[in-house]
Amino acid sequence: MQTTQAGDFRRVARPDAGLFTHRVNYPIAAHLGALAHRLGLRPIVLTLINLVLGLAGSALLVAAAPAPAAAAGAWLLWQAAYLADCADGQLARVTGTASAAGGRLDVLVDVAVQTGIVIAVVMSAGDLPAWLVALFAAGWMISMVTSVLARDGANVSLLPSRSLPVQAVKMVRDHGFKVTVIAVAAASGPGPTIWLIAGYTVLNCGFLLASIARSAAPA
Repeated sequence: MQTTQAGDFRRVARPDAGLFTHRVNYPIAAHLGALAHRLGLRPIVLTLINLVLGLAGSALLVAAAPAPAAAAGAWLLWQAAYLADCADGQLARVTGTASAAGGRLDVLVDVAVQTGIVIAVVMSAGDLPAWLVALFAAGWMISMVTSVLARDGANVSLLPSRSLPVQAVKMVRDHGFKVTVIAVAAASGPGPTIWLIAGYTVLNCGFLLASIARSAAPA
């Protein structure tokens, strides 16, 4: 088996990820990918680890919120899941095993994990109006869809600049950063979580409308 180093995995990481992912998740995921390669693991193993740990984090928050320890545990599990999510694609590209089927599985697992996060956030907030829950869930999932479209080249970023200020602004849609904010809000109680839900609902719905306008312009 060819010897690979973490640097080999870091070089094949997607360049369009958010600032938090680039600075925090990708470097750690590169070491995870290198370890998986040395152990002879296939990318699908990391994909399934993402699924198990991501859902476990959401289940923990639902079961024990608003205990700060539960929020901290959920954050650790979500971050570990995201590291596996970052590493599976790196491993597939380094080993030349990337495939359409693997890409579909990765997206489906992401949908499952994101759905679990939405459920956990809503349930930890207590009683909410049905319309707010619906808008939050729809906006959150649409945000994920537009991210996948942008990754596959089917959607143009509204802020294509790679400057540090622009990347800092876009960090609000970076998964590694989002689960950190969620964990902090959940540890602080239902009040901050409700504000987080309202804020992300406005942000994601606004982004959707802006994306529609941007995509319709050339059409």
